[in-house]
Amino acid sequence: MKNVFKVALLAAGLFVAADTHAQVAEKAGRGIDKGANAVGRGAKKGVKAVGKGAKAVGRKTSEVASKGASAVVDKKYDSKVGPDGETVYIDKNSAYYFVNKKGHRIYVREAELKNKPM
Repeated sequence: MKNVFKVALLAAGLFVAADTHAQVAEKAGRGIDKGANAVGRGAKKGVKAVGKGAKAVGRKTSEVASKGASAVVDKKYDSKVGPDGETVYIDKNSAYYFVNKKGHRIYVREAELKNKPM
């Protein structure tokens, strides 16, 4: 009878200890999840910021490269400017264009050009 009582007492003690341990582990797990989510959100914000900066640098690099290539290869139209005051170039086919902020050539008709301010 003593052995049965000991086994029952041991089983009850293990049951209570296991239940207590599970609650502590669950609370710790939630804390770890919250911390991991906060780190993840911070990392995503950092990635977005780096992406925006990289895009801005890439666009500026493209613009400078396109303007440099246009200045070397094509003729500059000195007496006219683009619709917003951009430098106008004339390519080998006598087409007029200017380079936008993304580095793309924007072709325009001669009628769309404005006189260069003195």
